[in-house]
Amino acid sequence: MNWDDDSAPTTTGPSAAGDRLVGAAADREEQAVEAALRPKDLEEFVGQERVREQLDLVLKAARQRNATADHVLLSGAPGLGKTTLSMIIAAEMGAPIRITSGPAIQHAGDLAAILSSLTEGEVLFLDEIHRMSRPAEEMLYMAMEDFRVDVIVGKGPGATAIPLELPPFTLVGATTRAGLLPPPLRDRFGFTGHMEFYAPAELERVIHRSARLLDVEIDADGAAEIAGRSRGTPRIANRLLRRVRDYAQVKADGLVTREVAAQALAVYEVDTRGLDRLDRAVLTALLKLFGGGPVGLSTLAVAVGEERETVEEVAEPFLVREGLLARTPRGRIATPAAWNHLGMVPPQQAAGAPGQQGLFGG
Repeated sequence: MNWDDDSAPTTTGPSAAGDRLVGAAADREEQAVEAALRPKDLEEFVGQERVREQLDLVLKAARQRNATADHVLLSGAPGLGKTTLSMIIAAEMGAPIRITSGPAIQHAGDLAAILSSLTEGEVLFLDEIHRMSRPAEEMLYMAMEDFRVDVIVGKGPGATAIPLELPPFTLVGATTRAGLLPPPLRDRFGFTGHMEFYAPAELERVIHRSARLLDVEIDADGAAEIAGRSRGTPRIANRLLRRVRDYAQVKADGLVTREVAAQALAVYEVDTRGLDRLDRAVLTALLKLFGGGPVGLSTLAVAVGEERETVEEVAEPFLVREGLLARTPRGRIATPAAWNHLGMVPPQQAAGAPGQQGLFGG
């Protein structure tokens, strides 16, 4: 079971990511549950084969040299395992880990206080590193490269820079938006790994492992049913597993089969492709009210009864990735797959005109 993002999610409305069963963000209560399921080493970590292999070489080489591991940058969507990998890096190097986040470091002094208290070889995990303040970011350049920071004492013409030597440490940065990192910061990481979404077969392995740890009886078909609705994200897979476990305990004999999993997820309004109420509301409004589009984002948000940011940042990314919705200069449009998924016929096809088919070439 792999996931990340220990910082509390920022919500944008009643259906924000932190409130959704299929949202990739985790609140503090869920983080406590997740902690018991995290893999402890690279061998136990499921998925991300290329990143695991590359990272294993980096860590083994550092141990053989009896040196501190290179700084590591992990990028990818929430819930794929960035925080878990940072903890594994510390465990593999036999070092303690310090966890903080970019939004928590608003001043250079905040970062200086953290860096000055690190011990030799310690791992500093900086989540959402792209959201760190610019002064702290510039201080981090020197700390990563020379293991030194300049602490400014005083103000104005009388200010003095006092160099402070730091013990060698490993910075593990995590970001969901690697493109926002300035090149000077990216270049100081010795290893960069991009986390991909998981294939259903990999999620099935995650679910079976978590089921053993949670003492949940589940068969192969039940795990496959949950995996197919998990949006390629281990955190979501484990969240759905816990909800299905509750249903199986109350409504069935405790065994999670395909039928039980499907019935449970129907109760929680998660369909066969992992769409929830908000996702289907966006698609339904786009199809029924606007004939498949194009329609502007603000108009679509009003039709759904949500904030513009909620539709754009919470619902749209998955719908676009699934090929159900497309963003165009004229507005949002539904793809043929969206009509098929909701069992609806495009108006142009129903009238015998080429309209929708001609738009997508289908």
